[in-house]
Amino acid sequence: MSKAPSPGAGPAAAGTEELTDRFSREFGGRPDGVWQAPGRVNLIGEHTDYNEGFVLPFAIDRTARVAVAARPDSTVRLLSTYGDQGVVTASVESLQPGTAKGWTKYPLGVMWALRERGIDVPGVDLLLDSNVPLGAGLSSSHAIECAVISALNDLTGAGLEAEDMVLATQRAENDFVGAPTGIMDQSASLRGSKGHAVFLDCRNQEASLVPFETEPAGLVLLVIDTKVSHSHADGGYASRRASCELGAEVLGVKALRDVEVGDLEEASGLLDEVTFRRVRHVVTENDRVLQTVELLGSQGPSAIGRLLDASHASMRDDFEISCPELDLAVDTARASGAIGARMTGGGFGGAAIALTPVDAAQKVRDTVAKAFSDAGFAAPDIFAVSPAAGAMRIA
Repeated sequence: MSKAPSPGAGPAAAGTEELTDRFSREFGGRPDGVWQAPGRVNLIGEHTDYNEGFVLPFAIDRTARVAVAARPDSTVRLLSTYGDQGVVTASVESLQPGTAKGWTKYPLGVMWALRERGIDVPGVDLLLDSNVPLGAGLSSSHAIECAVISALNDLTGAGLEAEDMVLATQRAENDFVGAPTGIMDQSASLRGSKGHAVFLDCRNQEASLVPFETEPAGLVLLVIDTKVSHSHADGGYASRRASCELGAEVLGVKALRDVEVGDLEEASGLLDEVTFRRVRHVVTENDRVLQTVELLGSQGPSAIGRLLDASHASMRDDFEISCPELDLAVDTARASGAIGARMTGGGFGGAAIALTPVDAAQKVRDTVAKAFSDAGFAAPDIFAVSPAAGAMRIA
């Protein structure tokens, strides 16, 4: 297999016609269609998903898009709009975990997972375009996977429901890519709806839409991409998951979802100090998700700032997945007028979010940028996002 280029992740995606024209030039024919899937921001509920808990993400208005044509053979040809490294080739029949590199792990992993489910996946030509920032904790990889599985679901006539596609992409992540992630990111990308967050029970995949519209409340949700890249396949994520599994085993529960805030005092006497702090984060984070859902329904987004702040403190101190850049982004945004801020995503880099009054947004942007410059950090990318629709066919 040839070396994989990076997927596109610029601020503006190619137009649909531009993408199909590029596909035709590269592959010598028109695609069968174009599908897109969004990245996501997790409003609250970090590292609760694989503990069978609750999360509250929303799909964002930045997407991965794939132009795809089925082939009459088993050959897979993959190309990204970013870079000039050329087409990557593989065979759908010989896909095995550990055989793919770079961004191609995600589409090839989806093909492998579908074949493992007994679905006859043909060879394809595929052109990827994405404007979901890479490594920012906005789930650029899952956006690719969800766009690809949406395309293959249509092209093969598999008839998979959203929950089936969620589990197939999770298997691709866990067993092909090698990242021990849960189901949150795929669920947001596949089930998102404009103006809503997705309240997801990760134990049974039950999902409901919760209104989350910042504009009527005079607010904007800013994403502060610290430019500190992370990878969920690295050891930090896996070690946190292992601590959670150990905590559940010692406490005699199926998953940390089954531990209540009131149980923490007893748990502190049963667990070593580090494992207890990991457990405390998950247990209190689940509770914060439930509180946030209740407040969004009863009072709206202006009421959730303190929960965002508490979430970040818990991730910084108990789960220890923040970093100096994320802490600086959160602290500076709060000091400059944001009503609540927290890191979002798996941690060890990536992005923070700041729920900010519209009239304070520019001050937050300016002061965060200055704080990063003064600290000698790379300039952050700061932009607003709003809840968008989930994965769909667009051409």
